[in-house]
Amino acid sequence: MKPAPRTSHIIVTADDFGRSPAINAAIMRAHREGILTAASLMVAGDAWAEAVELARAMPTLAVGLHLVVSGGRAVLSPGEIPHLVGPDGLFPDDPLRLGLRYTFDRAAQRELAAEIAAQFARYAATGLPLSHVDGHQHLHVHPVVFNLLLSLAKQYGAHGVRVPADDLMFALRYDRRGAGAKIGWALGLGLVLGWCRRRARAGGLAVADRVYGVFQSGRMTEGYVMGVLRALKAPVAEFYFHPSLESLGEALGPNPGDLATLLSPAVRQVIEARGLRLATYATA
Repeated sequence: MKPAPRTSHIIVTADDFGRSPAINAAIMRAHREGILTAASLMVAGDAWAEAVELARAMPTLAVGLHLVVSGGRAVLSPGEIPHLVGPDGLFPDDPLRLGLRYTFDRAAQRELAAEIAAQFARYAATGLPLSHVDGHQHLHVHPVVFNLLLSLAKQYGAHGVRVPADDLMFALRYDRRGAGAKIGWALGLGLVLGWCRRRARAGGLAVADRVYGVFQSGRMTEGYVMGVLRALKAPVAEFYFHPSLESLGEALGPNPGDLATLLSPAVRQVIEARGLRLATYATA
């Protein structure tokens, strides 16, 4: 097997930290026993306080902010952000509609700025170092959201930000299911992701050269990950997963299969054979 360049680093991240105890437990196990190097915290998740305590007890796990501006719970009350959430305090699970609202609705933009600032402040109050910033359902790359988070990421000392530029051709060769959606994602967000990458790097934030997980969300199988690792050429790549001890019934969401991949001896063997280095946004 041909070794990778010595500069090849892989950041292995788990999303939705703090969403449920089953996710928290899976993340801690994947870090202790597997290849997981980082986790992204939902600061208004149902089990976020537990996640913070677990992270404090495991300082080798790099923790970042999983910004939620769709499909999850807000930090501010419904009365403070009535243009963003319902009476239950939840953002609609509709990224497209919210993206349009964030683009054109001035009242929503003002509330969005307040909510994003509140999520950063809640994270800072935990005392955990801020490794990185990414977003639930990737809505953090919406230009309005991204501009707001950039200054806050620097203010709070983040090392990097996820720009989810996945490898479309490899994904299609591996699994052609959902090919239309995969191609639509790549074409629709290609220019936006390039803009995000330039803005982040200009602001001093690290960005991975390639991010894997978009096209296999909820299905980061051992075979797929091993295939990517064997072919990997990017100097810095992030792989993100949704590990959980139990499925939440979401096709693209937390699942035990992702945990199994993170714990796989075969995956670790490929990493070692190729000379890849497990890293975080601070060390890549």
